[in-house]
Amino acid sequence: MIKPGDKAPDFTLKDSEGNPVKLSDMKGSWVVLYFYPRDATPGCTTEALQFTRHIADFKNANAQVLGVSADSCDSHQRFMVKFDLKVKLLSDPQHKVLERYSAWGEKKMAGKVLMGINRSTVLIDPEGKVVHHWPEVKADGHATQVKAKLAELQK
Repeated sequence: MIKPGDKAPDFTLKDSEGNPVKLSDMKGSWVVLYFYPRDATPGCTTEALQFTRHIADFKNANAQVLGVSADSCDSHQRFMVKFDLKVKLLSDPQHKVLERYSAWGEKKMAGKVLMGINRSTVLIDPEGKVVHHWPEVKADGHATQVKAKLAELQK
């Protein structure tokens, strides 16, 4: 289980344009790493739109917002274009990063236990340490929660 105080596991994933994004290249910036189940679904769209709405605030706080799901780069590109998203979306089809960040696991849906992505968020400081982990996230209002926590930690 990922927890505050841990060194954030480094990774390289492709963004919506197929370009590699490496976490360690972001040293010196705060990173909001949010995990979501699927592009263009109601909850995931709400969350992405709310992070997009606050993207200027995150940039002003020296924070990069990265969304991660198992969807393909092409799916991410369509999602971003359809909703004019300003967050960077990363593709993890093999679930390697999802697993390292405790975002892949058992879920209950319609009375069945399945493996899937648990909506969660990790806040990483400029030194590369996990400073906060939201293991269960409700999409609506979450971007505001993250923004408030970031402001609190930067005081």
